[in-house]
Amino acid sequence: MSNTNEMVIFTQTYDLLFWLLPHCERFPKAQRFVVTQRLQGALLDFQEAIFEANARGGALRLQHLQAADAHLNKLRLYLRLARQWDWLSSGQYEHVSRMVTGIGRLLGGWIKQTRSQGRAGGRPG
Repeated sequence: MSNTNEMVIFTQTYDLLFWLLPHCERFPKAQRFVVTQRLQGALLDFQEAIFEANARGGALRLQHLQAADAHLNKLRLYLRLARQWDWLSSGQYEHVSRMVTGIGRLLGGWIKQTRSQGRAGGRPG
């Protein structure tokens, strides 16, 4: 991978997975197979999308990055619900929100960089 910031997004996503998945096990069992499964799925789908983006270039990379952005937005929604339902404490929600915000900034930078490379290469961004 050519960009150090891109490597950081993989590390931070792993750290988020490592932190969040055990917390999901403490969510109410009745919801574990509905909201919890979607929350975990959104995070895993995000990780897969950035892996795919890293393996691609140009317009395909941008498509995977945009898909990753959609997965990150779903993750934010499910985390807000988990906080609202008191499945996460205020401190836990604050911590995970900071993690997601940092990842979102890295993703936004990667999207911007990919778009600018597409324009510089004469391809639509």
